[in-house]
Parts: sequence; structure tokens; C-alpha cells
Amino acid sequence: MTENKTMDISAVNTKLQLGPIGQRRWELFMANRRSVWALWIFLVMFVFSLFAELVANDKPFFVWYNGDAYWPAFVDYYETDFDGQFPTQAAYRDPWLKTHIDENGFAIWPLIEFHHTTVDWDMDHPAPAPPGEQHILGTDDQARDVVARVIYGFRISVLFGFILTVISAMVGVGAGAVQGYFGGWIDLLMQRFMEVWSSMPTLYILIILASVVEPNFWWLLGILLMFSWMGFVGVVRAEFLKTRKLEYVRAARALGVGDTKIIFRHVLPNALVATITFMPFTLAGSVTVLTSLDFLGFGLPPGSPSLGEMLAQGKANLQAPWLGMTGFFIIGLMLSLLIFIGEGVRDAFDPRKLFR
Repeated sequence: MTENKTMDISAVNTKLQLGPIGQRRWELFMANRRSVWALWIFLVMFVFSLFAELVANDKPFFVWYNGDAYWPAFVDYYETDFDGQFPTQAAYRDPWLKTHIDENGFAIWPLIEFHHTTVDWDMDHPAPAPPGEQHILGTDDQARDVVARVIYGFRISVLFGFILTVISAMVGVGAGAVQGYFGGWIDLLMQRFMEVWSSMPTLYILIILASVVEPNFWWLLGILLMFSWMGFVGVVRAEFLKTRKLEYVRAARALGVGDTKIIFRHVLPNALVATITFMPFTLAGSVTVLTSLDFLGFGLPPGSPSLGEMLAQGKANLQAPWLGMTGFFIIGLMLSLLIFIGEGVRDAFDPRKLFR
């Protein structure tokens, strides 16, 4: 009885914290079982990729040598630290160093003993090597482990999409709020600017910049951010144009409440509903854009772990179908999960279902 009362109190507290509308939205999301499963699977994959250095690395994450503890996955050590002859970084896959550490202590290796940059020089097959005991999904055409590159590439793609989506939403919501709330010439001029700006060829701009500077993570993020924020402006602008004429906004103005306070406290919460519903689909689009640029060769620098680069390798090496199939499966799974999550969020914030 005591446990049941405790659970009931916890449930009541949760409902009080969320509020009736928040609780209803949570129930609507949880009612979509496909979205719930997609969210759990995506979170497990993303958290797993965040610890990629502990899962796939050519360095052990812990070494006990002559009574001292070492953490090679986080700290760089030299060969002389393990009584070697050369003052260079320790190559832990070297047979001599491996044997030397085992004789004087032990090393705890990750699940996959390859980094995304590790070239396996000891393969029995020419690269790209087929899947086997040592390389579960084979290697690419540079003898690098496919599983390791998938883990690191998944992390980069998701983080790139998250950062681009969040910053784009912030800029787009701000621009849409200003347009919709003030209207008039401000709205007219910003709309004409967006029409001109959206007609700029993004791919050509990337090609031109790639010939001047080598694109990297932050360069690509900045360039794509210049255009991606416009996707949020329309829904926020429409919500502000509708809400600014309502009675409670007019009453707030009549009472002398400032425009900034009205925007952030009274109007913006209503506009954020449409924005939050739109964000999972924007995240999927951001991941697709990065993958497409990497596939075309205008994305991340050469050697970076990239799902798009894996697809390009699969296209260039038709005799190694595991490259294209792996890239297609991971990208398809990632985008499907994001779309399913977006469907659940859309249902949770749908006003037609909210008050049934």
C-alpha cells in the first residue's frame, strides 16, 4: 500500500509539474509507440557514439605498467614512457610495445581496436577487404575499419545537425518574430530580402569557397546557417501576425507593457509550438545536407569520418558492396528514426488532438 501511494504521489507531482496541457502532450507522444521506440533507439545510438573513443580506438583506454596507471585514450604518451628507445608517440598496436606492456602489466582495449584513421597494414586481403573476424563490416579502400568510421561519422552527422538546427531556429524565430509583430515596412523589407537571399545558389557558393579555403566543420556550419534559418521564419511570422491582433495583446499594450515583454512573454510561447514541431524534420534535413556535400566531395576535409564519404566509396568500389550497403543502411535508419520522432512531436503539439 505504501509503495502504491508513493507511485500515485509521484504521478500527481509529475502532472503538476507539466501542467494539464504539458501532461496531455506527453500522453499524446507516448501514445505513438513508433515514435517512442524511435526516440529510445536514436538516444541509445547517439549516446553510444558520444563515447566513440572508448568503443573504437587504436589506443587502450587504460594501461597498468610497472605499477603506474596510464590513460592513453585521453593522454598522449611517448614510447620512452614504456622504456622504448624513440621519443615518439607510442604506437600501441606495434607488436613489440604490446608484448612489452603485457610482460610488465596489462592493457584494457576498446571493443573495436581501430580508430577511424587507423590503417590496418596486416590484412590478408587487399583493400577494401570484405567483412571478417577482425573487421566485422570490412574495410574501406584505404584499409580503415568500416565500423569505426560509422561510429565516428554518426556522431559528427548528428552533432552537426543538432547545432545547425538549434542556431537556425534561434535566428529564424527572432527574424520571424520581428517581422510578424511589427509588420509594415519592416515586414515588407525583410520579406524582399529573404526572396533575394533564398535565390542564392548554395552549392555554387560552397564550390567557390572550397576552391579558396579548405572546408571544415565550422566553415560548413557557418555557410549552411546563412540559408537554413529562413525555414523557420514563415511559421513564426504567421503566428505573430495572427496573435498580435488578439485582445490580450492589445490589452497589454494599453496597460503600457513594452514590446519586448509582449513578444517574449505573451506571443512567443504560442509561436514556439509550430517551431518545436518543425525542428525534428529540420534536423533530418541538416543531416541529409551534410551527407550530400560529403558524397559530392565538398563537405568535410578528406580523411574525416563521414557517412557521405562512405557512400562515395561504395559508388567508386562496386566490387565492395558492403561499403554502399552499410552507408545506406545507417543513413536510412537515422533519417527514419528522426522522421518517426518528428511525427510523434507533431501529434503531441497538434491543437486538434490536444483538447479532445
